[in-house]
Amino acid sequence: QVQLVESGGGSVQAGGSLRLSCAVFGLPYIPPCMGWFRQVPGKEREIVARILPHEGTTNYADSVKGRFTISQDNAKNTVYLQMNSLKPEDTAMYYCAASWIQYCGGRSLGRGDYKFWGQGTQVTVSS
Repeated sequence: QVQLVESGGGSVQAGGSLRLSCAVFGLPYIPPCMGWFRQVPGKEREIVARILPHEGTTNYADSVKGRFTISQDNAKNTVYLQMNSLKPEDTAMYYCAASWIQYCGGRSLGRGDYKFWGQGTQVTVSS
C-alpha cells in the first residue's frame, strides 16, 4: 500500500516562505497523480496544486498561482510544495494525496478521486 508522510509545516509571517515535503513509501516510483490539498476548520478541503510526474505537467488553483510551485525529486521519491509570498489566508492544514492516473480528474483540477493521503502538516501565516 502507498503511504505518504508530509513534513515542513510551521509558522511564518506574511510574505515568508515554506517548503512542504511529501515522502512516498510503498512504491519504487512517485505515483502518477500527486496533489496538495488544504483545509481549515468549518470549510471544505480544496486542492491547491497537482503534478503528473510521468507527464511533467502541473496545475494550480487560482488562489496560489504564481506563488506556489509543486515539484518532484525521483531519486528521493518525494514531492514538494514550495510556498512563497505567503498570506494569512494560506493558513490551513496541508495534506499530500496520491492516486492512479485514471482517478486524477483529467484536465479538471478539482475532480480527482485521490486514494492515498498523508497525515497533514500545519501551516500558519501571521499578519
